[in-house]
Amino acid sequence: MKKLVITLILIALFLIPANVFAIDDIKILNSSTKIDFPNSLAFNIKAESSSPITRIRLRYEVDKMTYAHVFAEAWPEFTQGKTVSARWTWDMRKGSLPPGATLTYWWIVENSSGNKLETSKEVFTFDDTRYKWQKVARDKVSIYWYQGSRSFADELLKASLDALSRLAKDTGATLENPVSFYIYANYQDLRGSLVAPEEWTGGVAYAGFNIISIGISPSNLDWGKKAVAHELGHLVTHQITFSPYGADLPPWLDEGLAMHAEGEQSQDDRDALVKAIENGRISTLRSLSSPFSADAEEAYYAYAQSQSVIEFLINKYSKDKINELLLLLKDGKTMDEALIKIYGFDLNGLDEAWAQSMMAKSVHDTTQETPIYTLTRYLNLAGQISLHRAISDLSSCGV
Repeated sequence: MKKLVITLILIALFLIPANVFAIDDIKILNSSTKIDFPNSLAFNIKAESSSPITRIRLRYEVDKMTYAHVFAEAWPEFTQGKTVSARWTWDMRKGSLPPGATLTYWWIVENSSGNKLETSKEVFTFDDTRYKWQKVARDKVSIYWYQGSRSFADELLKASLDALSRLAKDTGATLENPVSFYIYANYQDLRGSLVAPEEWTGGVAYAGFNIISIGISPSNLDWGKKAVAHELGHLVTHQITFSPYGADLPPWLDEGLAMHAEGEQSQDDRDALVKAIENGRISTLRSLSSPFSADAEEAYYAYAQSQSVIEFLINKYSKDKINELLLLLKDGKTMDEALIKIYGFDLNGLDEAWAQSMMAKSVHDTTQETPIYTLTRYLNLAGQISLHRAISDLSSCGV
């Protein structure tokens, strides 16, 4: 009989819901969350006590790259009593979360007798519950998608892994933390996942969360493979340079590495860049250290030049030096300081070295041009190269 009683007690303990907590005379009857993606996330609690409950606090921390461990605290409104219900809603218009973001939360409840209950921590994922997501994953990369075949997702995963391999081989930069892609079937669905999207939004990289949302139709797979490689390039670069000491990466370096993650620069881009140099439309890297122009044509040249500069550094110098450059920037060095330490020239010197390399190849490739035309084109680098240096280099080419 005693054995039966003990068995019944054990069974009763296992039947208690996992979200019921109690200490002394405070008991949590229910704790739940409700998603209204992407607009809000509601936290609900119901508690009872032998004396009136006077205070309820919600604490939560988001799984995000930060420089220090922090948590947030919310104070939901409720009517004091022995049995109370409270609700706090996170309005995403005041700070949104990407799909797949995880957070940890717990409650602190106090009553008029001075007793306090702190619940155990619960982990929750802010999912876009409007779609039935599927998943493929390998080597720290996860692809979530809901429209298209398995081969569609596999192709995107392969493009991501190829980009990682290319970056590791050419720059030494590797993925430190897992990355998740949320592939929306089109731009409209993607914008529906954002609280305040711009009309032109085609993808969003949440660097701190290591999450990327992007609109890729199964019928636009070729573009999609380049897009995931590009965005992954951004995350790899930001992970390796993440530091409280480092400044934001200049766009030419950030975008140049992301473009390189897609693959070798196309001949069309090289031709367009040469024409820009011919027409004196090339920018200095200092100007490309600020956000790129909103003008589509100018932005096109900015991206092409950034990729070309990165490939110049990779091909001309040791590939390990790119990795050293990123680590020095992480440690708080300025771009000029890092370049001088590794390559022996500052940003202006990089302008000059890259431009000379481009022009030297261009001079050899245009033997039918007259010396005067070649000199004029060479000097069209917006002051990047001095007249003396240009004439000297042209002479060495037999002009």
